[in-house]
Amino acid sequence: MHERRIPEWLRHAPAPSVRGFAMLAAFEAVARGILISVFPLLMFRTLQDAQMVSLIYFIIGITSLIAGLLVPIVTRYLPRRWVYIVGVLMFAIGSLLAILGTATAIVIGLLLNTVAVVLTFVCFNAYVLDYISKIELGNCETSRMFYSALGWTVGPVLGVFLFKWWEPAPFLIATFATFGMLGMFLFMRLGNGKLIVKSIASPTNSLAYFPKFLRRRRLVSGWTFAVVRSSGWWVYVVYLPIFAVENGLSEELGGSLLSLTNSALFITPLMLRWIKRKSIKIAVRTGFLASAILFILAYITAGIPIFAVAALMCGSFFLILLDVSAGLPFLLAVKPSERTEMSAIYSSYRDVSGILTPGAAWIVLLFTPLNGVFALSGIALFGAWSLAGLLHPNLGQSRIKMQAKDS
Repeated sequence: MHERRIPEWLRHAPAPSVRGFAMLAAFEAVARGILISVFPLLMFRTLQDAQMVSLIYFIIGITSLIAGLLVPIVTRYLPRRWVYIVGVLMFAIGSLLAILGTATAIVIGLLLNTVAVVLTFVCFNAYVLDYISKIELGNCETSRMFYSALGWTVGPVLGVFLFKWWEPAPFLIATFATFGMLGMFLFMRLGNGKLIVKSIASPTNSLAYFPKFLRRRRLVSGWTFAVVRSSGWWVYVVYLPIFAVENGLSEELGGSLLSLTNSALFITPLMLRWIKRKSIKIAVRTGFLASAILFILAYITAGIPIFAVAALMCGSFFLILLDVSAGLPFLLAVKPSERTEMSAIYSSYRDVSGILTPGAAWIVLLFTPLNGVFALSGIALFGAWSLAGLLHPNLGQSRIKMQAKDS
């Protein structure tokens, strides 16, 4: 009698790999990339006030920060896989709500999307730290961005184009992409991650980890780098399109430039090779210094809008270099027993930048035109460049060299 064998992949789930996490990030890139340029335009078109847009982003940033810090507490009662699934579903619901087109629906949709990104990001980082060795972290970050490149490159310009053709289109595509993301997550069978057993149980409240976090300079520096880098992206993604519209340039310009910038994600493997030849410290300092100079140049040349836009676009390429390198000081310093809690603290950089950037922009716009936001961002980037001077010259070199031998 013929014996039917259960397929191996059903009997034993494949171990999560760098490629698996990269594919999961690729679906997220499609969902977020196609809406990233649409939401600022939709908000500005609906409210007709850059200050009000800043205020709404500021309030949403505070909400998502609280949500991110509560994730470790929530995972005490709700398994991590369900927190991730809830995040994915919130993104889908938020996208569908925005289709309604009313100011209230748009704001609630943006809020749900923002909180969803935080929930999935905290869980994603915790899973990466569970299953990817520190030796492979650099490769994992690079692969994640490389696989995400298509979504982030095509998404912004396609989203604006589809929005002008039929407004619900980008939101429907984002919804389908989130279900693809959910399908990939379920296929990977990540579960609740690895359990770290200790003789004395550690507190699972992220706030209880803040003293430890503040006592370790490398963690604080890595988190600060992430906040400043994210603030630079906030200015580029949210305020550049508004600046373009206010100065008579097309609505499509912001999405087109973001797509052009994100095409540099395809060369992130080359960036990693350069980092291996140099060092994490040199890469981080180069990224912050170059982007700072270009953002301040955008402030100076604001009288000729196309020059200011070009300076910001060039600066954004160095933000991608920071995406590859600036998170490594934090990730390399995290202990296995602190994965979920430190992932929650690290992920708060998105929300802190989402609070600081629109909050600071709201104040700046009381006294200066919109280009003042570019100057403030440039100053912050200069500050991060100075802080990066304190990094150890050989940070991560032994692990990077081991990666180079294996590749």
